[in-house]
Amino acid sequence: MWTYILRRCLQTLPLLLGISALTFLLLQLAPGDFLNQMAENPAISQEAIDAMRQRFGLDQPWYVQYGIYLRNILLHFDFGQSFSRHQPVFTVIVEGLGNTLILAVAAALVTWLLAIPLGVLAAARQHTWVDRVLSVVSFVWLSIPEILSGLLLLMLAARTGWFPVGGMRSIDYEELSFVGKALDLAWHLCLPALVVGLVPLAGRMRQMRASLLDVLRLDYVTTARAKGLDERVVVFKHALRNALNPMITLFGYTLGALVSGSFIAEIIFSWPGLGRLTLDAILTQDQYLVMGSVLMASVVLILGNLIADILLAVADPRISYD
Repeated sequence: MWTYILRRCLQTLPLLLGISALTFLLLQLAPGDFLNQMAENPAISQEAIDAMRQRFGLDQPWYVQYGIYLRNILLHFDFGQSFSRHQPVFTVIVEGLGNTLILAVAAALVTWLLAIPLGVLAAARQHTWVDRVLSVVSFVWLSIPEILSGLLLLMLAARTGWFPVGGMRSIDYEELSFVGKALDLAWHLCLPALVVGLVPLAGRMRQMRASLLDVLRLDYVTTARAKGLDERVVVFKHALRNALNPMITLFGYTLGALVSGSFIAEIIFSWPGLGRLTLDAILTQDQYLVMGSVLMASVVLILGNLIADILLAVADPRISYD
């Protein structure tokens, strides 16, 4: 297993290199840069702009800039300086990534704590009214775009006042106790987590239903029923574990999808995460901050896939990566 993990980690290096090169090239193809926007300010002299351009290496050809960028990452773990925030990129990204992971974890709880039991219920009650209702609900929710559901929930929060319309914390957050801070954060998390988590919930519920139905038709399940075992024992003890294997594989992909899916919710609900940070960086043409954000999101997706493979091997002893 450790050999497999090491091999997978080594395989990610050329992948991240390709992602960084493509992102850097696309940023270079865009007209202008951050300093061009600063040059429109009459209070900033041209000499100051030229000095900053030389300081950040923007006066060099793009391939020289990219080479310097890679060298700083590999030798010094330096992701550059954010032009707009006047801070190291890594410092800015760590805070944004932490907030995004909080939202993604909350959305994952919404997705998986509901998808698995509802999928099992639909499979166990196949062709009943319960199965039909869950099928209709999942179909309707799959048809609603994430941005539309976010705007509808935002309108609900604005009209009812039940939930905050944006942000991550209340004004008096620092004055609250530890429990009060946790409850305040959970209150702000409710709507963004629902928006991000309910989109994959419908698909995962349908996949859980289909996977369990396939297992329930296998011979060993028929044998268990023929022995007179209770249906709940047949489903939960004999069928469910094997039916979970495809869901475990999808867990890693869902983790990466939740991180990328959080970007829209972060913008709608003003959540200070990686998505909003990336959007602001793109609008201000803060190229090193964009590069760092894209690389961090890619790392999370790759780690999600690796975690899925490891969990699958733990859940199913028949799988070996040696």
